[in-house]
Amino acid sequence: MSNYDVDAIRADFPILHQEHSPGKPLIYLDNGASSQRPEAVIESMNDYYRRYHANVHRGIHKLSAEATDAYERVRGKVQRFINAEREQEIVFTRGTTEAVNLVMQTWGRQNIGAGDVIIATVMEHHANIVPWQMLAAEKGCTIRYLSVLDDGSLNMAQLDEWLATESVKLVTVIHTSNTLGTINPVAEITRKAHDSGALILVDAAQSVPHMPVDVQSLNIDFLVFSGHKMCGPTGVGVLYAKYDLLEAMPPFMGGGDMIERVTLEGSTWNEVPHKFEAGTPSIAEVIGLGAAVDYLEHIGMTSIHEHELQIVNYAYGQISQMDGVQVYGGADRGGLISFNINGLHAHDVAQILDSEGVAVRSGHHCTQPLHDALGISASARASFYLYNTREEVDVWLSAVEKARRVFAR
Repeated sequence: MSNYDVDAIRADFPILHQEHSPGKPLIYLDNGASSQRPEAVIESMNDYYRRYHANVHRGIHKLSAEATDAYERVRGKVQRFINAEREQEIVFTRGTTEAVNLVMQTWGRQNIGAGDVIIATVMEHHANIVPWQMLAAEKGCTIRYLSVLDDGSLNMAQLDEWLATESVKLVTVIHTSNTLGTINPVAEITRKAHDSGALILVDAAQSVPHMPVDVQSLNIDFLVFSGHKMCGPTGVGVLYAKYDLLEAMPPFMGGGDMIERVTLEGSTWNEVPHKFEAGTPSIAEVIGLGAAVDYLEHIGMTSIHEHELQIVNYAYGQISQMDGVQVYGGADRGGLISFNINGLHAHDVAQILDSEGVAVRSGHHCTQPLHDALGISASARASFYLYNTREEVDVWLSAVEKARRVFAR
């Protein structure tokens, strides 16, 4: 960490060099929703549009070949970034949500039926709840939700009980909670699931951008994440799945590029992973994702994780001592903090902080079941990333204290 130069990193992000309002610099603490982009990512997409824009996989002319090479190189970058065994195990999607739905619509419909059980958790993002509820309504399977303990951790005793007594086909879990910040023990959960004959899907939207994630070491079956939370563009994400699973899964959508041959009598499918990427893909966005991977790897995921832990541990230690402020989850967390101020709605808190130049998220963060379990309708959330500083945390804390003193009851 001694070589971690946050000032040099901040210099790479054009959006950070602006005033939110006169005399108040922008302090961006909404990284859990979407991170900012470095110049290298922005320019990689501009270069594609300026210099070699063409469709991929569809032509033999020079521009198409160059675009195809650039697009497919990113598959290898992502493979190495999460240590997948093969490039073919990387499927490009529009984001985490589409990736979960792809697994549900293909593997889920093929392998889960009436009487089967899916284990999820109360802390899941809606993107990892609603698709499985849709499948349950269609197939008659059951969803069990692991409860959350007072320290923000999962009730692992429930997991052991249900794996031992139920016909569990899938365990699906968020790696890092986007509300509590809890980093769940994915390796342990995966081992337990596999020992019982179940597969595991990991929502890594809040972990892949922030820490090293090795899918082979963790032995994960399915892993999903989004580009826009890891310094990349919106509109692109990744499904990782073990090759044999992808081979056995039917296509997600029909159309161009996902086929091998089409006749009026029927069609045959392209090879993995292309059979899951129907139509013209998000070419510029995939290229931007590749530039984001390059950028993060240059800094180092371990260094980024250590920096964020220093930031969040300092922030948590300060805000948890404030009277009239409720912080959710335990001290052992990733780089975000959800909180409420007594007497103030979370939206009012966010508006007050915005007047001080501090951008945070407010609402239920697409985790309504978790908020129901916590007995609240909404919370404010500060989420940190590789470019945030302790000085920015101090401004945030000062703004929270101002709101608490002036407006709260």
